[in-house]
Amino acid sequence: MSRTADGRQAVEPPLRALVYALSVCAAFVALAALIAFWRQPPDSVRDLVTVTTLVVTVALATIIKTPVRIRSTTVAFAWVETVIVIGLAVAPASWLILATGIGVACGSVTRLAPIKTAFGVAKHTLVAGGSTLVILVLGEAWPPREPLHIVLLLGVVYLVAAVLDDVLAIPVIALASGTPVVRQFHTDLDLRVAGFAVRFLVAACTVLILRADPRLLLAVPPLVLSLHLAYSARIRTRTEQQAWQRLARATDALNVVDLDQVLTTAVTEASELFSADEVEIELRDGGRTVRGNGTDIAYDGTTPQPSAVDGQVMPVPLEGHNRTDDVGVLRLRFTGPVELSEREQYTLRTFASALCTAVRNAQAYAELARIAEDHAYAATHDALTGLSNRRHLLDEGSAQLTTRHADGVTALVLIDLNHFKEVNDTLGHGAGDRVLIQVAERLRGAARPHDLVARLGGDEFAVLLRGLPAPAVAAHRAEALLAALHDPLGLDGMRISVEASGGIAVAPATGGMAELLRRADVAMYQAKRAGQRVATYAPARDTADLSRLTLGGELPRAVADHEFTVNFQPIVDLAGGEVIGAEALARWHHPTHGLIDPLRFLEAVERSGLLPAFAEAILDQALIAAGSWRDAGFDLPVSVNVSPRSLLDARFPGAVLARLRAHDLPPDRLVLELTETLTLSQLDVVDRVLSRLRDSGVRLALDDFGTGYSSLSLLSRIPVHELKIDRSFVGAMETAPEAAAVIRSTLDLGRSLDLTVVAEGVESEPQRRALWELGCAAGQGHLFARPLPAAALLAALQRGHGGRTGALAPALHDAGAVIRLPGRRTGRTRPSPPAATDARQP
Repeated sequence: MSRTADGRQAVEPPLRALVYALSVCAAFVALAALIAFWRQPPDSVRDLVTVTTLVVTVALATIIKTPVRIRSTTVAFAWVETVIVIGLAVAPASWLILATGIGVACGSVTRLAPIKTAFGVAKHTLVAGGSTLVILVLGEAWPPREPLHIVLLLGVVYLVAAVLDDVLAIPVIALASGTPVVRQFHTDLDLRVAGFAVRFLVAACTVLILRADPRLLLAVPPLVLSLHLAYSARIRTRTEQQAWQRLARATDALNVVDLDQVLTTAVTEASELFSADEVEIELRDGGRTVRGNGTDIAYDGTTPQPSAVDGQVMPVPLEGHNRTDDVGVLRLRFTGPVELSEREQYTLRTFASALCTAVRNAQAYAELARIAEDHAYAATHDALTGLSNRRHLLDEGSAQLTTRHADGVTALVLIDLNHFKEVNDTLGHGAGDRVLIQVAERLRGAARPHDLVARLGGDEFAVLLRGLPAPAVAAHRAEALLAALHDPLGLDGMRISVEASGGIAVAPATGGMAELLRRADVAMYQAKRAGQRVATYAPARDTADLSRLTLGGELPRAVADHEFTVNFQPIVDLAGGEVIGAEALARWHHPTHGLIDPLRFLEAVERSGLLPAFAEAILDQALIAAGSWRDAGFDLPVSVNVSPRSLLDARFPGAVLARLRAHDLPPDRLVLELTETLTLSQLDVVDRVLSRLRDSGVRLALDDFGTGYSSLSLLSRIPVHELKIDRSFVGAMETAPEAAAVIRSTLDLGRSLDLTVVAEGVESEPQRRALWELGCAAGQGHLFARPLPAAALLAALQRGHGGRTGALAPALHDAGAVIRLPGRRTGRTRPSPPAATDARQP
């Protein structure tokens, strides 16, 4: 049903047609009864009283009923068919049929809409006619004389009346409420059957009472009223029980994290729970509206659209129990006027609160999923260019190599920008970043859709070529990629030319992605050395790396079998000769090849993926040695070299601090040495790692200082405590004025920044004295000791020099002597080792 413009209820055409059809059928039955009534009219006062009683009783049975609301339609369980069956025992069929029609009309005309009154009159007239027809078909005299016959025949008549009542009523109710007929038939079937049984019992008792003594009929009305009240209470209890069960199922169905599913479930469940013709949910966030009924969703969008259901609207805010966090509004729509009971109103508020919680949970889950997706994207992509990063390249490349036989040839192009440092040094890092962004855009545009473009760090890029028909195609693809960088780039109104070198490698049969990356790297440096734009990896030209490749295959076994050991070179106070620290130097004791130089295996370790395990093994041995020295009375810090790749791992500081705690050493007993030339291009990444280490008390040193091309800029970025002068300058200081100048400037810089300066490669006493006179307080080299195992170094410390334990060289002056140094005095005392002692100390 719907509503007219003046607010009256309009009837849908199918429903109107069905009511009209029933009314026509009932009119024929009433006409036949009227003809029979005309032939056998009441001829006494008793007959008139009987007819009047029947009319009044039918009217009362029509009025006294148990209402049940289905959507905007109210359905009532009444006692009219009971009166009809009883009436067959006290009056002729024609009288009963006419009295039924008149009584139903009198009981309905002032209370119901005309269409409902017409339906009630027609239905009950047809029920009365059908009951009469059963009597005629059975051919029995009514009522029978024997009580058993009365009950049996009454049961048949009442069964026909009950079935006929359902058959006539259920289709009309289903059309009016928009419910499928079969579903409507099964709704409360048990209650209807129980009600029919109770009313049959009343009818049978009444007929038997009338046969025994009509005066006992006075007891029937109280009995009927009691049964009616009990039956009504049973229906209300069942209705409320079902309502609570449906509410529990509905709120449980909302316990999902997908917002679309929450809204769809809420619409369908609310439609059934509150018998609404339409349910609408409007969310505050985004203005999304979802509208539908118990079967489907009619609208889901953000553009406001009018509802097709024109009738009563019940809005309920979607808010929590504390009336906060209003997320939207729930609207129930009915085609006709509806008044919810107190229980239904409470159920509606409870459902709205549960829906509010479900919407908030789904929105929070969606936000968490979005954040997780962003984090997953950030973990696999370069923040500056948006390209894939090294991790993503390795993961995708490894997956590609697994299926390369089905997808064709896989190759890798490694691209490095030439002279990119000049852009940063001349125009600043901001300009350099914009250049990198434009390079990334050009490479992305030149690559095919299924190729993977990645930035490995600094000015190094890689393109994974997938599905190539032949290996030779890789060279053509690499040429196209580098050609995309040929045209000058626009930068702040300037035109900048960017040159690049590329290395090509086709996926090897063994070694995986790590080996493919290594080969592309070898090819790229071959291109740089040869002055070519592109070079393809050739095994014959990789002779320097063949042995490293062989060793690389043995690295997992070497790490597992603890073949890597650590020797320690002492760091000595140049003035007094005492040991103030030691540097840990890794060694590989190969079972076949003997002692292997670090320069041969360190690069292989870094490329193998075993770097974390290798670094932890070296760090553990260094810290164990420092602990043993401290227990023996020599509290010396230990210096450990750190690979730049370790500094790219955000978990590295935590691992270092965990090892310090495990060995019960203070953080300042560990010095991590950083290689200047390898960390420059990765400063932005390692800054956070280094700051955390420094803040935790771990000391940092910059190794090989002066050999790189950006020493001063490094010092402004890396929070170090110590500088180490490269051995090349120490070895040449006596013959090359430039080397001495570098050492002097490094020492001046160390003083101005309050940094410890250690000279490496001290081989002779003249070098030691010259360094001390320039102001260098500490040094290490073969003059004092070669790298020794931890136990051997401890024995040397205990043995000492010249009767002084802990010393490895004689002092440059006697205790208490006043020394006049040529030039400036530069020595100083450091509060925490490795420290340079004052030149006047013994």
